[in-house]
Amino acid sequence: MSVRRLAPEAVQPKEFTFTAENADWTKGQIAKYPPGRQASAVIPLLWKAQEQVGGWTPRRAIEEVAAMLGLPYIRVLEIATFYTMFNLAPVGRYHVQLCGTVPCHVCGALELKKICEERIGQQGEVTADGKFSWIEVECLGACCNAPMVQINYDYYEDLDPTNFGKLLDDLAAGRPVKTGSQTGRMCSEPLGGATTLADPSLYDGSRVGGWKTRFEETGQKEKEETGEQQPVKSSGEGGPAVPGSRNEVHIAQPASPKGLGVAPAGSPAGNAASPDEAVGTSKKPGNKSPRKR
Repeated sequence: MSVRRLAPEAVQPKEFTFTAENADWTKGQIAKYPPGRQASAVIPLLWKAQEQVGGWTPRRAIEEVAAMLGLPYIRVLEIATFYTMFNLAPVGRYHVQLCGTVPCHVCGALELKKICEERIGQQGEVTADGKFSWIEVECLGACCNAPMVQINYDYYEDLDPTNFGKLLDDLAAGRPVKTGSQTGRMCSEPLGGATTLADPSLYDGSRVGGWKTRFEETGQKEKEETGEQQPVKSSGEGGPAVPGSRNEVHIAQPASPKGLGVAPAGSPAGNAASPDEAVGTSKKPGNKSPRKR
């Protein structure tokens, strides 16, 4: 369990006020929430305050945010001390967050940690020129490209002692640096390069509409091979029906109900045999139907 406290009073600024531009921004954030729910904007406002100060959140900024949202100071202090994204003490111009969880650890994060200790100092310390500080953090979500660090808002991945040392040198000298993978890896591809979708035409759009052309070419080739000259007639365009031919039409006759007579073709419907006549029985006055046993 860790304890996070505000920086000593000696380094705390005497006052804090949002700039005019940032004040307008904070009003827009608060307006996103219905009346009575303005407290929901506390994290964005603290984040903007930290950005304005230069990477850390002083006591006066916490007080200012609490006043803007109508919250007790302790409520905002609880949030600022709970989330490690809020730095409670001054940091360097380049604040290095070194991932130390399992994937980065087994891929060499300890060697990067030694470089931080040798070149920057202990965690939480700022170099004499104010350029660097560092801290070990939990997973930063780029495990495929471990080990990695976050410096300010950018990720630097696939690090080793050599390219990490060069990265720090370039930052110190003000030279441009490459973010992301330091080995040329594209996103999270395997180290040896992509093993699937290796053909760019599968995803670059060059095959759009190609299926139609391919079907037309295939159909034409089949016609040439079979020597077909006449187009296939559509349904209903065949010649007269010839017995035994393919276009002869057979009309199925409905089956008569079991045990019932069927009226001869052309006879009036009223002359059809009744069910009793069909089964050879008739009912006469006085006759009783046989009982079932």
